[in-house]
Amino acid sequence: MKNKFYKLLFLFALSLFAFSCSNDDDNHDDHDHEETSGEHTFVRILLSDEKTTELTLFDPSENKISSLTAKFPKSALYTTESGRFAGIIHRDNNFVETFDSGLELHGDHIDVDDVPKFGFLNTSAQKPTHFKSKIGEILTFNDGDGTLSVGKEADVNKSGAAFKTINAGLLAHHGAMATFTNGTYAITEKDNSVAGTLPEKVKIIDNTGKTLFDAKIATKGIHGNASDGVYAVFGSASGILVVESNGNQKLINHPEDFGTAWFGSILETASAGKFIGYTAAKGAYLIDVAANTVKPIIQSTAIMQCKTSYDHKKLAVLLHSGEFKLYNINSLQVEKEIKATTETAADAILKPQIAVTDRFAYITSPSTGELLQVNIPTSEIKKTKVSSTPYMITVIGYENSETHSH
Repeated sequence: MKNKFYKLLFLFALSLFAFSCSNDDDNHDDHDHEETSGEHTFVRILLSDEKTTELTLFDPSENKISSLTAKFPKSALYTTESGRFAGIIHRDNNFVETFDSGLELHGDHIDVDDVPKFGFLNTSAQKPTHFKSKIGEILTFNDGDGTLSVGKEADVNKSGAAFKTINAGLLAHHGAMATFTNGTYAITEKDNSVAGTLPEKVKIIDNTGKTLFDAKIATKGIHGNASDGVYAVFGSASGILVVESNGNQKLINHPEDFGTAWFGSILETASAGKFIGYTAAKGAYLIDVAANTVKPIIQSTAIMQCKTSYDHKKLAVLLHSGEFKLYNINSLQVEKEIKATTETAADAILKPQIAVTDRFAYITSPSTGELLQVNIPTSEIKKTKVSSTPYMITVIGYENSETHSH
């Protein structure tokens, strides 16, 4: 009798153990599914509005919306190099402000360091337009007087912090700048050899505005640029202008079938020396400045938006038809195609804007006041009401879900 009792007890314990292990497996599977099907815990989406001063901060993993008030409506939004902060550019109101996500990267995990808020660091400037952030700096090129405004990410939350103005003796123009890792800048200059607001040349200056290397190449007009810290690349009507910190300059020819088309937008990638050139007249191309090659990624005249992903490893394209395409920059192959939105007229005044992480594409819908979340692995689309007329969008934060407790 006693043996039978112990045998039953053993079988009962065995079944409990099996049930417990089974539950552990189920929980583990659910956790893995949650990790891969949802957005990273510390990704945030920041949106401005065309008609109101409302800024929307969206937390995708919590499906949580927060509203804040910017100084002016219709602001342009840019993420700083660290990912923690955003630059908010009010070109028509001659003002730049900063925003802090409150998230702080600590090696392999993220700390919630503060609540989302506007930074103390801001400045008045004449038509601030072009934004860049490298080596811990936040920069704007000011079209109204040809100066640079330079602030530091480390000063965003310091009371009384201010941007410094760098005057390189330039004429006012629709210009651009790029930062080299040695702390110098490539900056456009205008000599009026080309009619209009576009500059023709690029020179290198230090952080006082002193010219270190004069321009070596004159172009028929420059627009759009990017830098990996070693090369500064500018779109130009004469070819792709490549500038190095030692003063070296060269032009890379456009593809033979371009005619008068040229890249008015240059985007950075995660690969050293490789950039993406975009023109609405031809499409998006991979530029390798070391090999002097220009290879097509997508050849189309129907592109509405062309952006790199947050990690700069993918190229996202939204066509006027509403089709979303995602390309691997290394292989130049399309990885995903999704019908994401309804068709947008080519002459629409306000068009959808996109921002892309490694898991989701975020697309504004100005006509409905919504943000579309396109799940890249599953192709599912979720809509969230954000503001009356969403205008610009940027990703801030980190593609990371690890907290200090892990």
